[in-house]
Amino acid sequence: MAKIRLHVRLPRAGPMAPAERCGLCRQTFFCGRGHVYSRKHQRQLKVALERLLPQVEAARKAVRAAQVERYVPEHERCCWCLCCSCEVRKHLSHGNLTVLHGGLLEHLASPEHKKATNRFWWENKAELQMKEKFLISPQDYARFKKSMVKGLDSYEEKEDEVIKEMAAQIREVEQSRQEVVRSVLEPQPVPDPEEGSSAPGSWKGTNSQVASISQQPSYLDLPPAPELDWMETGQPLTFIGHQDTPGVGNVHSGATPPWMAQDEEYSSGNQQIGPSYEEFLKEKEKQKLKKLPPDRVGANFDHSSSTGAGWLPSFGRVWNNGRRWQSRHQFKTEAAARNKQSHKEKRLMIS
Repeated sequence: MAKIRLHVRLPRAGPMAPAERCGLCRQTFFCGRGHVYSRKHQRQLKVALERLLPQVEAARKAVRAAQVERYVPEHERCCWCLCCSCEVRKHLSHGNLTVLHGGLLEHLASPEHKKATNRFWWENKAELQMKEKFLISPQDYARFKKSMVKGLDSYEEKEDEVIKEMAAQIREVEQSRQEVVRSVLEPQPVPDPEEGSSAPGSWKGTNSQVASISQQPSYLDLPPAPELDWMETGQPLTFIGHQDTPGVGNVHSGATPPWMAQDEEYSSGNQQIGPSYEEFLKEKEKQKLKKLPPDRVGANFDHSSSTGAGWLPSFGRVWNNGRRWQSRHQFKTEAAARNKQSHKEKRLMIS
């Protein structure tokens, strides 16, 4: 039989598609434009758009009613624009004022963002119905500007009201303070001794004594203090004058202040200040010993105690000379002798 040979021609492999990088999926693919239709790419696209959508919706609510607040560092936050691949300031700040969502609305209404959004939707094949949610029309942005002007005016009115309230509180506090000072400094009428005083002569003598004291010149040539009423309602009091210790001056009379006077016990100057050199060396040794482990051998040994020649331990015949069996026999002999001595003491106690 004749052999039949079949020749099959295989199709030649075409050129490989160039490598492309997907920013949403964060991977490199070689399937060309078919990657944007894959399930993974569409799932990543949906998650990214849903992450940005709440911020855009919050900015849309501020179109009709712009909110103006005092500037705080938290207003410097930025958000990531998926279409433009850049960071955008979320709020619009100027000086001490901040317009909430003003920066994001300004970016969404810009023509650059519109071009980038159209390109992003075309490249990633996103749903066309969602594209309008990420764009702000010029009419909406103009409406936002008008509401921003109204918000600034209302904020200034609120600030003026707050300032007026604070000024009124300050005036009330100042007025109450002046009333208290005036009530203390104004002279009060002398009460009738027949109404509440049991000793009429005491009040006359007291008033004359106060007047005489106020007329005396002070050491600092200060103006005389106003005469105060030393009597409270229903409680008769008597002013007994200033109590000065005789022979001892004060600061106003030119005497040495008590904190400048030299103490008697330190007047000699022979007393040593601070610890001695020996105490310093002892403390230094203690600080060195604190760094050593507390459970070391000999930590509790008293080096100042007197020790004799037989202070070394003799158990196990460690310090004896000779062979080990000799130490064992010697230990057994001494143990037997101790046992005999203990038996004798027990018999004597029993008898």
